[in-house]
Amino acid sequence: MRAEAGNRRARGTRARWRLRLAASAAAALLGAAGCAPVAPMSEVRIMVPNPPGSGYDMTARTVAATLKDTGLAAEVDVFNLPGAAGTAGMARLMYEAGNDRLLLQMGLGLVARTHLQDTHRITAAVPLARMVQEPTVLLVPADSPYRTLDDLVDDWRDPDVPVRLGGGSSPGGPDHLALMLLAERLGIPAANTDYIWHDGGGEMLSALVEQRVDVAASGAGEYRHAVEAGELRVLAVTGPDPLPGIDAPTLRELGIDLEFLNWRGLLAPPGISASRREELIDGLEELRTTPEWREALKDNHWRDAYLAGDDFGAFLAAEDDRVGGLLARLDKS
Repeated sequence: MRAEAGNRRARGTRARWRLRLAASAAAALLGAAGCAPVAPMSEVRIMVPNPPGSGYDMTARTVAATLKDTGLAAEVDVFNLPGAAGTAGMARLMYEAGNDRLLLQMGLGLVARTHLQDTHRITAAVPLARMVQEPTVLLVPADSPYRTLDDLVDDWRDPDVPVRLGGGSSPGGPDHLALMLLAERLGIPAANTDYIWHDGGGEMLSALVEQRVDVAASGAGEYRHAVEAGELRVLAVTGPDPLPGIDAPTLRELGIDLEFLNWRGLLAPPGISASRREELIDGLEELRTTPEWREALKDNHWRDAYLAGDDFGAFLAAEDDRVGGLLARLDKS
């Protein structure tokens, strides 16, 4: 009953904002746009703290496109500000305190980098919403000699066989963490893990196709087109369930006691008003209820992980502590 009531509320709110957008357009034609109401996510800019083609970039552009497709925003700009493995974007967000039209697309990787670079912590920003979770996949080129994960593990365990592991996130990011946790479960020393960092998904795809790395960890949705085209193969999935359309087992199905899920969400700068924060959260909640967003989740192999406001803030504080402890443990291994 509560879920149905929430859905009715979201549909009603979304309809009201569509009417207001229509009214805004009509008012603009009459020369009175300055007085017309604006949907909460309109004129928002979403900053992506790494290059195009990354998981953050895909998520931000999917949010922006779906907001426009559903009529929940007239215009949403997405721009990339790479640098310092994502922390340049975090610094920009903090510098723009009070700017209630700027959002930062972030996730697990940025939590780790703020520990490794001793910069602004994610808990200093305004939490809006966690939007998605996704499993990691272990990818190889189509003609790789590794036909199964067991083939890879045999070489990985042998210190005399160099295995080049790659990812589109910096050390401490989700791709790196997934591989390091897998090595830990398999009893493989960290010294046997040669991790090659590529700044974003575009660089990582080139490295895989050109076989400059042997295997890569990545978000499940980032290379789905390359997998579908037969350029890449998936050896295993780190999530709890197999992925539709991907012929690969989970780690648990292979007898490895490990599940790993990455997540992504949105932050606002400090200093925005409480009322504006609630408007932004309302806009994201409306987005989350749309059929278009549910279709985007399916297409990208994402899981709905919506958590908003203070609940998201509590989650971020817990993640900050958890990731700090995890990095310290892996550093000693």
